[in-house]
Amino acid sequence: MIEYDEFENKMVLKLVYYGPALSGKTTNLLSLHDILDQDGRGDLTVLDTKDDRTIFFDLLPFFLTAPSGLKIKLKVFTVPGQVKHDATRKAVLQRADGVAFIADSQLSEETNNSESFSNLEKNLEFVGLDIEKLPLVIQFNKRDLTNIINEDDITRIWEPTGIPVVLSSALAGHGVVETFRRLVELTYGHIDRKYLLGANHGLDKNMFMQKLTGGTVNDAGFKDNRHIAAEY
Repeated sequence: MIEYDEFENKMVLKLVYYGPALSGKTTNLLSLHDILDQDGRGDLTVLDTKDDRTIFFDLLPFFLTAPSGLKIKLKVFTVPGQVKHDATRKAVLQRADGVAFIADSQLSEETNNSESFSNLEKNLEFVGLDIEKLPLVIQFNKRDLTNIINEDDITRIWEPTGIPVVLSSALAGHGVVETFRRLVELTYGHIDRKYLLGANHGLDKNMFMQKLTGGTVNDAGFKDNRHIAAEY
């Protein structure tokens, strides 16, 4: 659902971090803000409520200009984890170009992870997006804790889906950039097929990733969409 204004030569992309309450969505974005180079990114905005830490979270945004002069703005949002804010989740998901689902690795949170992922599927359908076509990355956060889901079990469950999975400790900054890079890489492929960023605008995948994440597709360490990356 890319916003593209051919007359103004501008494009706006939207990525959404989704997941259960307290799984580490906001921590991911705070960590990204601290880790990534300040060049090309804007300010960080957090909206709080009395009973939930974050209603939604507008990271940065990022800005880049393709060799053709096409101006691209990338906005990154998170959604509230609490069920009572489901209407806000739907609103934030509208026109999303990619989603990172942040799961909590603690064994006690398996049910919440499952329910939240089911909610994501339902809400994507509600806003007219196809989860089978949308760029999607799964992050299992809080790998620094004890009593967590076994890595072999994560592989067994998620590898057959073809959805890339990253193991992370967002609080320590591990796996945060890897998750973002993988999502940015998938998003580039999705929009390049429609808008020919490489052919028409001189913006290839490596240049796109370098400008947004400070790394290239090879730096991200992903050869296919079933790789499980662990950096902790």
